[in-house]
Amino acid sequence: MSKADLTLRYRLQVASRVAAAAVGGYVVASAVTAMLAALFPLPRAEAVLASTMLGFVWYSLAVITAFCVRTATRAWLAMALPAAAAAVLCAWLLHASG
Repeated sequence: MSKADLTLRYRLQVASRVAAAAVGGYVVASAVTAMLAALFPLPRAEAVLASTMLGFVWYSLAVITAFCVRTATRAWLAMALPAAAAAVLCAWLLHASG
């Protein structure tokens, strides 16, 4: 394996982590924000505002996680699993509320 191949592979892994942090972080933050807005026992406008402010925290945590895990695959999994869980719970909450 040449140095150019190693450099290209490394750059692709970093690019994948950046994409996971940017796109996956946004998906995680928006899914958790929607879930929290449905869960908070507040008036609707206040629940949306509170969950939206917490969305910045979730996005930051997702970006940090994307660069703390060992591989780019784990970074994508760390984005996909919580986002899917939050989306399923949010859909269930919205369906159950009518």
